[in-house]
Amino acid sequence: MPELPEVETVRRGLQPVMEGAHIDSVELRRPNLRFPFPPDFNKRLAGQEIIALGRRAKYLLIHLETSDVVLCHLGMSGSFRVDQDEEEEHPAPGKFHHERSKAEKHDHAVFHLKGVDGRNIRVVYNDPRRFGFMLLHDDGRLDSHPLLAGLGIEPTGNALDGAELAERLRGKRTSLKAALLDQRIIAGLGNIYVCEALWRARLSPRRTAASIVSKRGTSERCERLATAIRAVIAEAIAAGGSSLRDYVKADGSLGYFQHAFKVYDREGQPCLREECGGTVRRIVQAGRSTFFCPSCQR
Repeated sequence: MPELPEVETVRRGLQPVMEGAHIDSVELRRPNLRFPFPPDFNKRLAGQEIIALGRRAKYLLIHLETSDVVLCHLGMSGSFRVDQDEEEEHPAPGKFHHERSKAEKHDHAVFHLKGVDGRNIRVVYNDPRRFGFMLLHDDGRLDSHPLLAGLGIEPTGNALDGAELAERLRGKRTSLKAALLDQRIIAGLGNIYVCEALWRARLSPRRTAASIVSKRGTSERCERLATAIRAVIAEAIAAGGSSLRDYVKADGSLGYFQHAFKVYDREGQPCLREECGGTVRRIVQAGRSTFFCPSCQR
């Protein structure tokens, strides 16, 4: 499933062509994805200008000139592609094993736009597994939407520091890995980037979350972990995501952060920390695979 860096990369890819564009029409080729499209979805969007593209956690937000916001989730295999009057090639950097679906039978929604420069643009949503969805909500009440209400702090920017992380983990008796995956604590963190951040911070995913919090609040461990989370997310966004399975960027090319993985999906391989000498292990926590080095992550 696309994680926060993938969704942010999609947002940045769509932003130049969608922000300020006028929606001529929305073509729905089926009545539903994971959920049914909202009633009169295409009629409510037709004729509107797209004011801004935002993101909250793993949700893409399309803000319209009215108070409507299109709330999008890519599910397991959803992706957007942009078709303009002039076709352009978008070569993928590196070598990849999983390409995006190009089958038109999986093109379920098409946004017909008039760009700010007058060009005709088609933004196509393709989703073979149909686990994604598009909903409508009022911008003024966006934080009250059941999918967004209660979400934790974003793992981007400097707001997530050691003190903030300590406050959010204080008293948590669950494992550190489980706590970081709890969207009520940190919004948008997924399995891949939690594994990577814990490796960078030299912290075991099995230790109790509260164990890294000191009596005075923040601690050196909290500071290391907050820094690692921000760095991993920032680097993944800069790299265009990880392109695992069906994920691709909005221009059709693939992300390449997967080539920088230190522990994820490296079971049985040597730890990449030079002074370590350990071997990456895989364990299962709450039904999810966790990759870590037991020698240097304590």
